[in-house]
Amino acid sequence: MVSSFPRIEFAFAAKIFLLRHVTHNYVPIVDKLNSLRMAGKKGSVAVVEYHLLQAATNNFQEVHVLGEGGRGCLYKACFSEKLLAAVRRYEGEEQDIEREFENELNWLTKTHHQNIISLLGYCIHGETRFLVYEMMQNGSLESQLHGPHGSALTWNLRMKIAVDVARGLEHLHEHCNPPVVHRDLKSSNILLDSNFNAKDVSFDERLLIQLSGFGLAVASGIQNKNIKLSGTLGYVAPEYLLDGKLTDKSDVYAFGVLLLELLIGRKPVEKMSPDHFQFIVSWAMPRLADRSKLPNVVDPVIKGTMNLKHLYQVAAVAVLCVQQEPSYRPLITDVLHSLIPLVPLELGGALRITGPVPLALPSL
Repeated sequence: MVSSFPRIEFAFAAKIFLLRHVTHNYVPIVDKLNSLRMAGKKGSVAVVEYHLLQAATNNFQEVHVLGEGGRGCLYKACFSEKLLAAVRRYEGEEQDIEREFENELNWLTKTHHQNIISLLGYCIHGETRFLVYEMMQNGSLESQLHGPHGSALTWNLRMKIAVDVARGLEHLHEHCNPPVVHRDLKSSNILLDSNFNAKDVSFDERLLIQLSGFGLAVASGIQNKNIKLSGTLGYVAPEYLLDGKLTDKSDVYAFGVLLLELLIGRKPVEKMSPDHFQFIVSWAMPRLADRSKLPNVVDPVIKGTMNLKHLYQVAAVAVLCVQQEPSYRPLITDVLHSLIPLVPLELGGALRITGPVPLALPSL
C-alpha cells in the first residue's frame, strides 16, 4: 500500500510555493505540475520528458536510489535546488511492466487521499516506464528508524506516523470501491514529508488477478494460489505464506509489525548469525505480555518519554494486530480509533464524534 496519511495545508501550500520558484530550464514542467495542483484536477498528470529525468537523477546513479523492489527502483530526482521529486523506474518483463505501469497510473490518477503519495507525472521512453511522485523531504520511515545516525523520532511523532498509516489503510479498506488491500506495507514504503506526515509510496497494484507487483489488490480478488506472492519477509501475514490468501486482515498484520517497529526500534527481521534470523513478532510477543518489563523493551531513544498508559495501549493494539488467526485481528478502523487519542491535538490526534466504539484491548 501503501500506504495513505493526513495532509497539512501549510505543507501543501509550501510545495506550491517552491514549484513556482525554479530555474528557467524547468519552467514548462513546473508550470504544468503547478497548474494541475492549483486547479486540483483529478485524473490529470504531467508528461515529463526523459532527458529531464536523466538530468535530475544524474543518469539514475545509485547515490540517488531511495528504495528498491521486485519491480524497479525509486530515485530521488533533483530538478533544481527547490524542486525535488521521487521517480520510479519500472523493471522486469516488458509485458508485465506495461500492465503494471498502466494500472498504477490509472489508479493513482483516480485516488486522492492526504496519506497516499501524489502522482505528479509520468514518462514513456522506448520500452522503459517512469512515474514521478511528490518528494518526501524526510525520506522513508525505515531510514528514520534504522539509519546510520540512529532515530530522532519522538514518541509523539511515532504515534502520529502510526495514525497516518492507519488512516491511509482505512481509506483503502473502507472507502475505495471495490475495497483495496495494500499487501506490501512496510517502513521503507512509508515516506515522511517535512512535517513528518506519512504517505505510502509502495505501488504494485494487482486488480482481481496479477496485474502488477505493486502492493495493492482488490480485496475480493486474490485467493488464487497460482498468483505470485508479494510482500516483505517479516511483514507478511502467516496465512499469506501458507496458502496465498489475502484480505484486509493481512494488512492489519503488517500494520502490527510496523507498530512494533515504531515501539521497539528493531527491524522486522534481524540477522543474528549466518543461519539464524530473529523476527520481531516472535521476539516481542512474550515481552509485551509483562507490563513491568514493557518500559524496558521500548526503543532506548524514547524510553521514559511517554505516558505509561499510552504505552500499554499501543502494545495491546500491536498484540491484537499480529495474532496468528486473521479473525482475531481488528479492523483497521478500530485500530485507528484506538490510536487517535494517543496523538496530541496539534499533530492530528482527535477523537471522532461518530464512528465505531474503540477497540476492546487485551490485558497486558
